Amino acid sequence: MSALSFQSFKETWFFNVRADLLAGLVVALALIPEAIAFSIIAGVDPRVGLYASFSIAVITAIVGGRPGMISAATAATAVLMVTLVRDYGLEYLLATTVLAGLLQILAGFLKLGQYMRFVSRSVLTGFVNALAILIFMAQIPELIGVPMLTYPLVALGLAIIYLFPMVTRAIPSPLICILALSAIAIGFGLDIRTVGDMGELPSTLPMFLIPDIPFTLETLQIIFPYALAVAVVGLLESLMTATIVDELTDTPSDRNRECVGQGVANSVTGFFGGMAGCAMIGQSIINIKSGGRGRLSTLSAGLFLMLMILLVSDWVSRIPMAALVAIMIMVSIGTFSWSSLKNLRVHPRSSSIVMLATVAGVIISHNLAIGVLIGVLLSGVFFAGKISQIFKVTSTVSEDGRVRRYKVEGQVFFASVEAFNASFDLKEALDEVIIDVSDAHIWDISSVAALDMIVLKFRREGAKVEIIGLNEASETIVDKLALHDKPGALDKLMSH
Repeated sequence: MSALSFQSFKETWFFNVRADLLAGLVVALALIPEAIAFSIIAGVDPRVGLYASFSIAVITAIVGGRPGMISAATAATAVLMVTLVRDYGLEYLLATTVLAGLLQILAGFLKLGQYMRFVSRSVLTGFVNALAILIFMAQIPELIGVPMLTYPLVALGLAIIYLFPMVTRAIPSPLICILALSAIAIGFGLDIRTVGDMGELPSTLPMFLIPDIPFTLETLQIIFPYALAVAVVGLLESLMTATIVDELTDTPSDRNRECVGQGVANSVTGFFGGMAGCAMIGQSIINIKSGGRGRLSTLSAGLFLMLMILLVSDWVSRIPMAALVAIMIMVSIGTFSWSSLKNLRVHPRSSSIVMLATVAGVIISHNLAIGVLIGVLLSGVFFAGKISQIFKVTSTVSEDGRVRRYKVEGQVFFASVEAFNASFDLKEALDEVIIDVSDAHIWDISSVAALDMIVLKFRREGAKVEIIGLNEASETIVDKLALHDKPGALDKLMSH
């Protein structure tokens, strides 16, 4: 290894050792009940979620594109596999996990991660706010029908989380919260809900196994739709979480590498008895707020998770859920963009609608992909509406009234075609019409068809038509798609 590559390796892995290890420990403790809960959601044994969280965290730490981001078993992917598990069983879930990973690897090699730039700030804010609300809502079952002692313990946990940093930041306050509440619950023998009540912890390391399914076209037809959904949702949540971590740490991430990393993690996990997963915004924020920055924090989270459930599972199982609920409430409060509420009055109405629609879509469907899709589509509609207004056509006529010059300015595409058509007087008796598009851009087949129609109708009225000023891109699409200079053009166009 060269000195340069060794220095790069050191800067990536060992520039923040103490904070990364402590943050990894906090994250590991928070991962255990969530992994169990997500296993229950998917309808499988808790070990499936715990093995997945260990495997995915360790692998993405090594091959992922966003240092410091936590990936593990998630609710977003678990809910997609409920029907598959119910109808076909665990082995089909494992096969689906492997296939989903392969699809994500393909997405990385096709560099699909770059399309995240089409997700607007309003969609990202809506995504963050929706996740914050879902994280908080997920804690409500832990606050209903529980012993009364749970409430003061949660309140004490929140007080420790927010007040302890005033004393020292050397140890993450969420870790102090877990230790303090565990000591109180165990020391006083409190009868409250614990991690052990969520499900049985595994006692062995995961073992390599090939999913026991028939390798047939019929099997592929069963698992492919689920695998595609898991791959898309997983990448969407991972890339959006990476964007948030980028902003929190002021460092960049490699999105296409992250696609490949998530895919490798899922494919390998499927062979070790784990379910599919992706990046977790809640745990990622816990990691960042606890001081985790490098790949070591993600690796240590996975390793600590497995070590705890193998070596000290008896102690881990006695951690009160109140401590973890307090941490997740802190995460939901810290995740929500409170400034977005104030900005509703000052931001453009379209941006606010996109943000709120994204939040509503996620919360109603409990599917991040649906909410984000709604937001992206609305963003596109509003953007097209705005751009279509940056368009005008002016005209001048020669002194003898026989030649008219139309000057087109702005963007000519499907949303501005109606205004484009209405700008020409097709009944005016003219010898020649000049359409100057030197300050315009023709974008799509709708705008080419509109130009065709205008040219042909003027010619039908006996006028000579000349189009001038086409830029290179506009000329390319017009030459390829236009009909006005081809034989029988008017008949062909009217037939459409």
